[in-house]
Amino acid sequence: MCEKLSALVLREGGMNCDDLLASKMSTDWDLTILSTRTEPAAVIEAAKRVDAIVGGRIPGGIPQGARLRLYQAPFTGYDWITAPDLPKGVVFSNTHEHETTIAEHLLAAMLEWQTGLMRETHPLMRSKSYSGRSINRGPHHLELRGTTVGIIGYGQIGREVARRCKAFDMKVMAVSRTIRDEPDLVDWYGTASQLGLLLAESDFIICCAPGGAETQGMIDAKAFAVMKPNAVIANVGRGEVIDEAALYSALSSRRIRGAIIDVWYTYPSDDAPNPWPSKFPFQKLDNIIMSPHNSAWTVAMSDRRWTFVGNNLDRLARGEPLRNVCFLGER
Repeated sequence: MCEKLSALVLREGGMNCDDLLASKMSTDWDLTILSTRTEPAAVIEAAKRVDAIVGGRIPGGIPQGARLRLYQAPFTGYDWITAPDLPKGVVFSNTHEHETTIAEHLLAAMLEWQTGLMRETHPLMRSKSYSGRSINRGPHHLELRGTTVGIIGYGQIGREVARRCKAFDMKVMAVSRTIRDEPDLVDWYGTASQLGLLLAESDFIICCAPGGAETQGMIDAKAFAVMKPNAVIANVGRGEVIDEAALYSALSSRRIRGAIIDVWYTYPSDDAPNPWPSKFPFQKLDNIIMSPHNSAWTVAMSDRRWTFVGNNLDRLARGEPLRNVCFLGER
């Protein structure tokens, strides 16, 4: 019989439905759910004695003397923590399960760029009926079939985007640090040094790259200069990957056709609970589809993530290899 372990679940850990976790586990755990905002002292005390922490950042970090074995983020990004922040040997793992949801969001937005159904056709039909449009009259719209999508950062999300684009008979190009052998999904594969070719040939450019020094400002004014005039750029990775000023300039000057942006440069805080997402007035442009970093946010996605987290805690209890290990603590 496995020894009963304990875990601290952070209520502001980047997920909802924290109470789902217990139902996703088959091993016996003592779960404590606390808020870093309203119970900070209790969080620090609990962090000293638990075997696992599930959540995001703890203000002040992991206390000295913690017996921690696993720090499990119930989401993907971990640019807020490094190996020296964790006690030596502690496993840090993240969670995916959002890739299919984000891919669906992107395909919906790409289809909207080609058809104009919800932003043009539907509103006009509601206000003016046929208004000169019918099956063989009125302006034509575009198709996804035969267009090229370029995916920057071909990982979990990129693969799901490619799979759906192939269903629409699109050509798929991709660049990433590691080239994977997936000829059924990717027609052309390159490394970061070949990014220019992808940018020049793509009708839709999808940024899935993570943040960090390597990717910050990767898509700058020079990158926009080589894109097609009818190109549409999307970002579901990190805002910093696309230079903020360069993006606004490319859209406001109509250097490119448009954008689909889900990740941003300014986020809500206690001091500014509802800021505009950029210092530039993207909200005033008519050639951008904006969303508040919620492209992945579905009930089903939350359920999948808690299932993954529960399974990883079960693996720890049974002494089995953990999944999605990102690094080991070095403190």
